[in-house]
Amino acid sequence: MGKKATTKGGSTPPTRRDIAQNRKALHEYEILDRYEAGISLAGSEVKGLRESGAMIREAYAQVINNEVFLVGAHISDYGPAGGRGHDPQRTRRLLLHRREIDKISGRLAERGVTLIPLRMYFNVEGRAKIELGLGRGRTQYDKRVAIKDKEMSRELSRANARRGRS
Repeated sequence: MGKKATTKGGSTPPTRRDIAQNRKALHEYEILDRYEAGISLAGSEVKGLRESGAMIREAYAQVINNEVFLVGAHISDYGPAGGRGHDPQRTRRLLLHRREIDKISGRLAERGVTLIPLRMYFNVEGRAKIELGLGRGRTQYDKRVAIKDKEMSRELSRANARRGRS
């Protein structure tokens, strides 16, 4: 049997800690598939993520020579690194299995499909991960329908909660 992951006190297991989220992507795109990828980072980048976070709103991922790269993500500088720090906007290599990369590049060949970072987080082991989504752009009509459906389900859950209390 495997060991249970616990904190020093032994009370509760550690959880994922979000660094950045791309909420706009969930509104702009219909997410078809999701993938979890590791990120190849320099030491000052990891410290910068832990200290002040990142921005992935304008970022995207692309497949180049059978490798996946994150383009346009901003990881803040780590102050004590001084001049030996990193370029905040550099292109970063993402770590995925070969089968996943082949599957992603096959789907990206379809018209209108894009690879978008949805969120960046530290997993239970403390490693920086990024959740990627294969998305197809939504039209204005689709966006309105999605908002309407979300409001209807929220209203329904409120009504059910009220009925359950009385």
